[in-house]
Amino acid sequence: MNLVVVSNRVARGKANEPMTGGLAAALLPVVEKSGAIWVGSSGRVRDGIQKEPFAEIEALGAGALAMLDLPAAHYGGYYEGFANSALWPALHSRTDLIRASSEDFLSYREVNAFMARALLRFRKPDTLFWIQDYHFLTLGADLRDLGVRQPLGFFLHTPWPVRSIIAGVPHHRELIEAMLAYDLIGFQTSDDYDNFLSYLTADLGLKVDDGVVVSPHGRTRVAVFPIGIDAEKFARQAARAVSHPDVSRLRRSLNGEKLAIGVDRLDYSKGLLNRVSAFDRMWTLHPELARAVSLLQIATLSRGAIEAYGHLQSELAKLVSDVNGRHGEVDWTPIRYLNKGFGQTVLAGLYRTAQVGVVTPLHDGMNLVAKEYVAAQNPDDPGVLVLSKFAGAANELDSALLVNPHDIDGMARAIATALSMPLIERRMRWEAMMKKLRSGSIQRWFADFVEALQESQADKASAPEPSQIAGSPTPWPPRAISRSARLH
Repeated sequence: MNLVVVSNRVARGKANEPMTGGLAAALLPVVEKSGAIWVGSSGRVRDGIQKEPFAEIEALGAGALAMLDLPAAHYGGYYEGFANSALWPALHSRTDLIRASSEDFLSYREVNAFMARALLRFRKPDTLFWIQDYHFLTLGADLRDLGVRQPLGFFLHTPWPVRSIIAGVPHHRELIEAMLAYDLIGFQTSDDYDNFLSYLTADLGLKVDDGVVVSPHGRTRVAVFPIGIDAEKFARQAARAVSHPDVSRLRRSLNGEKLAIGVDRLDYSKGLLNRVSAFDRMWTLHPELARAVSLLQIATLSRGAIEAYGHLQSELAKLVSDVNGRHGEVDWTPIRYLNKGFGQTVLAGLYRTAQVGVVTPLHDGMNLVAKEYVAAQNPDDPGVLVLSKFAGAANELDSALLVNPHDIDGMARAIATALSMPLIERRMRWEAMMKKLRSGSIQRWFADFVEALQESQADKASAPEPSQIAGSPTPWPPRAISRSARLH
């Protein structure tokens, strides 16, 4: 098997290199070990027709990393335009922020077609193409148009919204019809799965049977694959990282006070304004917690050219300043607010230092920070995870303190509860979550998807056509017989 993984963002395997998104950090270790070819953007653009689009091809563990310069004429419309000003807000149920033009959509299609042509370089008879995320919804259809008949898989790292919201995206029908060129489409949660199938049946008039839909492209299986992390590796990394200079300085600066931590991209889906407001409310309701706990909020900047992100950056900075001015002292700052990124090693140590992890997005596909925070904890004295019920991780980490990020008072109470939680309860909650992290590892997610992709494509010609609408999704392949289950 020759596996080609495609994503917009890639990672280069440096532990101390800042990571600004869960996708790249999650894929890196499994791509390194699997021997896959990982194809993605170099972060640069180029004018004119490119005879050789790949700017760099380098070794990445047992595999390779291939980065290409995207076409300058279409990059802005593709990335800042359609992908992040139309698809991203819709996928996170923010129809009020959808901004798109016909030119942006054309650029999105052009970049997808450009990537499809570049991928032909890696096509072999036994190649499997696994496409990642919303940047490349139509890439599978473009590959089919070029004559590619090898298995094509797609995994979405964001949520998939209800029909009425995805219908707010210009050209939504064309996009979703193109997605059905994939042999396998994977989602993070059963809600995402249900929302997607609802669109297929109600808007496209297609029949679905046990997660399989037949369209003009052929048979497509839709299934749920919750992404995980390598919990044991991350735990070892966190234990070592406590001696890192950055982590050591933080620990010394606390002077005995407790620490809560949030780590996010600066994005309106992360609920950062609500989170800071909850801490503000907590210190107001519990003045005894002043000087007893501070928040370290790391919010790495991204997509600064998009208007909504610039407004959020200004609004959040002002709110943090107001809260610090209201509750701070000459020798104590309630919120330590940083806009710079940190590598995974440092982050692991920071998570382990914090008694409370706050992961409170308004809507999120999975949010691997939640899983990393749990894995980083000291088993003898673990911290407490305060987690939004609207993060995909809440489906697995139900021993966290689950909160509604729109309920500011409720979040304030949950944070105060986390700070006073007895050790025996903290251990019980942590052990329950770690058990789930170990069973749902990133390696299992990777192996299960690849096996399902192989099986879905092999079943195309022989399986009977579906005749009725499916009920609830089931894991694919079945856990009891999957190859990955036998390997773990």
